[in-house]
Amino acid sequence: MTRLSLAFAKSHPALVCFVTAGDPSVAATPAILDALVAGGADVIELGMPFTDPMADGPAIQAANIRSLTGGTKTADVFRLAADFRVRHPQVPLVLMGYANPMTIRGPEWFATECTKAGVDGVICVDVPPEEDAELGPALRAAGISLIRLATPTTDAARLPAVLDGSSGFLYYVSVAGITGMQQAAQASIEDAVARLKAASDIPVAVGFGVRTPEQAGAIARVADGVVVGSAIIDIIAEHGVDAAAAVQAYVASLAEAVRTARKEIAA
Repeated sequence: MTRLSLAFAKSHPALVCFVTAGDPSVAATPAILDALVAGGADVIELGMPFTDPMADGPAIQAANIRSLTGGTKTADVFRLAADFRVRHPQVPLVLMGYANPMTIRGPEWFATECTKAGVDGVICVDVPPEEDAELGPALRAAGISLIRLATPTTDAARLPAVLDGSSGFLYYVSVAGITGMQQAAQASIEDAVARLKAASDIPVAVGFGVRTPEQAGAIARVADGVVVGSAIIDIIAEHGVDAAAAVQAYVASLAEAVRTARKEIAA
C-alpha cells in the first residue's frame, strides 16, 4: 500500500491540510509543516507558488505573492519536500499547483524531481483530463498519484474522464468558485459524495470553504477526507514566522472534529 492509501485506510476520515511553500518564508515553512503533522493532519498539501493561481481566493493568492516576493523557487519547493520526507517518512505529501511550474522543464523532469523528493501525489489545477498527456503519463510511470478535481458541474457524462488515470484520492471542490470564499450546503455535499463514491473506489476528499471544526466534522460524516487550506493560510498571514503554534492548535481542533464525527453518529 502507498502512503496515500494508508492515510485513507485509517479508522477515521483523513484530514488534508494545505499550506503554500515559502509562506511566510522558505525558512519558516518546515516548522509550519511540522505543526500540521503534530496537530493531526493525515495528508499534507504543499502549494507550489504561482503568479496566477486562478482557482484560489484572496487568502491563497496573497500567500503565493508573499512566497514569490520572498524569492521562492521550484528548487526550494522540492528541497522543502525532501526535508519533510526525512522528518516524516510515513506522512503523505502532495504537491498542488498549476501547469507552468510543473511542465516548463518537461513532465519527465518534474516526475523525477517528485520521486527524488518523496512526493506521493500531484494536483495540477489547470491540466484537464483531455490534456492528460502533458503530465499524467510521466507521473504514473514514476508511481506518483495524479489527483484530479471534481466539481458541482462534473456531470455523469464528464465524470468518467475525470476518474480515468486518477489515483490517491478524488478532490471534490464543493463550490463552483474559488477557495476560501463560501461553504456549500451540507445536503449538496452529501449528494455529491454519494454520487462520486458510487462511480469509483477512489477515496473522496471534500474541500473549498471549510473553515471550522463543525464544518469539518459534518463533512467527515459522509466523505473519506476533509481538505482545509485558506483558514490555515489566514493564520499564517496573521502570525508570520511565528505561526507554527497557532497552526498546530487550529489543526488539532479540526482533527478532533474529523476523528469523532462518525463516533457521534454511532452513539
